[in-house]
Amino acid sequence: MAHDLIIFDLDGTLVDSETLANRVFYEKLVTLGLDPAFDLTRVTRDFTGLTVSNCLSLARDTYGLPSVPDGFVAELKEATYASYRQALVPIAGVPAMLQQLSQPKCVASSSAPEKIAFSLELTGLATHFGDKLFSVHHVAEPKPAPDVYLYAAAQMGHAPARCAAIEDSLPGATAGIRAGMTVFAYRPEGDDAAFAALGCRVFRDMAALPALLAA
Repeated sequence: MAHDLIIFDLDGTLVDSETLANRVFYEKLVTLGLDPAFDLTRVTRDFTGLTVSNCLSLARDTYGLPSVPDGFVAELKEATYASYRQALVPIAGVPAMLQQLSQPKCVASSSAPEKIAFSLELTGLATHFGDKLFSVHHVAEPKPAPDVYLYAAAQMGHAPARCAAIEDSLPGATAGIRAGMTVFAYRPEGDDAAFAALGCRVFRDMAALPALLAA
């Protein structure tokens, strides 16, 4: 089917930020007393696709970390931005892929609005989206709830059933499916059984996306 609107997740889908952000988050948690049993690999797996607030709740409830001190989130943000300034790049193939898409497009992300804009500007992708940037901060519930996808579709003036959502995380893919959209799951390293079970169309190379969207 033709898609009237293409809605992109940000982290891990448009920009290669998750490794950077999760490493900073992990290092900050270690300074608070995180048990070494919770290594970076586990933290990366558990945190992908979640808001900072949900990550902190997970660290408290599942990892047994005490409540974070005042100012922690601000320190985390500054350290993350510093890491981005040094090393943030687009996901491989994304700039060329975006150039090929003729449909309207926007971003629907778990990141804060200013972080979305910062990441896109830093990586040279901002011109593809303008001000069409939507955050879970605009809605009641974060991913895996469908709220941010439904909000983005409404703001852009398109029916959810006519939208494609491009995701890399299970919470995000679940949100897109719950919104009634066609979800394309970017899984370059495999590990796609859970995404296929949701009903996502799995792909491994951003260069392949324009043809998939046109099919």
